[in-house]
Amino acid sequence: MMGAIGTGNTRPGIVTASFGTSGTIYACSAKPIVDPSGEIAAFCDSTGRWLPLLCTMNVTVATEMLRNDFHWNHARYDKAVRKAPPGSDGLLLIPYIEGERTPNVPNGTGVYFGVNPCTFEADHFARATMEGVTLGMNYGLNRLRALGIRPGQIRVTGGGARSAVWRQVMADVFNTEVVCTQIAEGAAFGAALQALWCWRLQQGERVGVSEITDAFVKTDPKTVARPNRKSVEIYRKLQEIQDRAHQDMQAMFAKHRAMVS
Repeated sequence: MMGAIGTGNTRPGIVTASFGTSGTIYACSAKPIVDPSGEIAAFCDSTGRWLPLLCTMNVTVATEMLRNDFHWNHARYDKAVRKAPPGSDGLLLIPYIEGERTPNVPNGTGVYFGVNPCTFEADHFARATMEGVTLGMNYGLNRLRALGIRPGQIRVTGGGARSAVWRQVMADVFNTEVVCTQIAEGAAFGAALQALWCWRLQQGERVGVSEITDAFVKTDPKTVARPNRKSVEIYRKLQEIQDRAHQDMQAMFAKHRAMVS
């Protein structure tokens, strides 16, 4: 709730995405967004409206596993990602390393799909891992879209947002402009802005929270990433494969979990 305010996510069209160990994407809505499938949480926000939200369990948990195994720092990881082409020549991570909640795949595991002599090398695995977890979040963003959310800009936070190459992957996968805010600690900043809003209301002012966020929340123009049409189409096709793969593997995941339990 505070992160939404701290990133200026106080009106329709602005969506917040957090790329940490787990991942969240959430929006502001004047009316409840109820998902019959239960994949999107129908939270209330802290401004009298609603905060439809998706949560995934596997984002930097996957990229950090690979980075640590190769003994890379973050700059070296980003360099490897840039060396591989968008789509990683068809190498795709099904990123359910710790199981998954959106989509609901509690027995899931991580699966690299599309390994061949061309893709079996470090740069491709680095990029495929980054792409796979982003496609995993896009599954939920597409569900939000199906429920009526129309993102015009996605404001990103969390450790993954610090990477310029990852922000471009986000923009291409989400097919939406991506940008960071100038103040990275969105939740703490949001709490301060809500306190200011409440104080001004107590003083008798008729001020909306969007007026507060418009005045204080600023995006960082140096961090803007815009979709590349060619890459968008590549990721659209990979999204279809990832979505179909997790459905086809449900029974296999359950058998595997039973075997290793």
